Amino acid sequence: MKNYKNRFLFFSAVALFLALPLAAQLRINGYFSLDYLKGQDQSLFSRGSFQNASAGLMFSGDWAPNFSYALEVRFKENMRFEIEQAWAGWNASEALRVKIGLFLVPFGRYNLSNRPFQTGLAHAPYPIGENFPESWRDLGLLAEGKIGFLLYSAYIGNGLAQGEDLRPSQQFKDNNRDKGRGGRLGFLLSSELEVGLSYYSGKVDAANERNLSLQGADLRWANKDWSLIAEYSKSDIQNPAPLAKGKGEGYFVFLSLNFDNLVPFVAYEKYSASNPLPDAAAGGGWSVAPGLLGNYSRWVFGVAYSVHQNILLKFEYDINRESNLELRDNLFRVQAAVHF
Repeated sequence: MKNYKNRFLFFSAVALFLALPLAAQLRINGYFSLDYLKGQDQSLFSRGSFQNASAGLMFSGDWAPNFSYALEVRFKENMRFEIEQAWAGWNASEALRVKIGLFLVPFGRYNLSNRPFQTGLAHAPYPIGENFPESWRDLGLLAEGKIGFLLYSAYIGNGLAQGEDLRPSQQFKDNNRDKGRGGRLGFLLSSELEVGLSYYSGKVDAANERNLSLQGADLRWANKDWSLIAEYSKSDIQNPAPLAKGKGEGYFVFLSLNFDNLVPFVAYEKYSASNPLPDAAAGGGWSVAPGLLGNYSRWVFGVAYSVHQNILLKFEYDINRESNLELRDNLFRVQAAVHF
């Protein structure tokens, strides 16, 4: 029943936007991708598998002078349609743009450009998906703009919910009285270099007892030959007494060399986390529940090849490492991404 509801919402939204008058300057863009994964004996894909079929459609345009809109619908694994973005905007000037609705949260830079044709990696790097959800969206109000060399974003929305473990979960209705709020400051230090700082804070549980705060930093540097991308984020969960604070921390660094249509790259990713929760098996005492400790790292070596300006092939080999474990779970990935 849920799948039928999602499909109905998707096709209703498409029909609505296709019915806009020509004066609305409707633009339609789309993309899709498919992965092939083959891993070592202890990986989840030791036999090889086609995975992660995804697709998306983006409808955007201008309602009137200084007023814009966007609707992006994304098809993901398990036959699931999701609305990625759905907002109306007021463009007062380059210094002030306001969006109301469902928007991608401007925490770092990767979250805003996570579609398969926009990234060099064939997977979401640590700590994406750990400190905050992959493809993190929120319902609320967003203001952003550019003043000289300064880029800024500030938002308020329903915020994140408490997940089954340390990872916060995506929600589209508020589960408590608190609102999530945050923003990003970006500094254009030159035509080749941008650095940014991000922040978020909000309660994650229905009882309004656990506060999640996120701090982040990002860097983008590129010239005609080289590109360096790095992001860092740290999460702190303020647990109720007598529990100690939960925390997660991670970063990734991505370096690539441009040979026209061929782009070899190397990346390093690292993430660690701990969060104490009551453990019923401990006889009513307090301990760290299973699954809430983690220390992971990954080396990635690969190459991206532009078959056409709209077709991208990625080949990568992931060397995975887990603390206190010796697993044979390295992984070979191939991803084909198309956009129009």
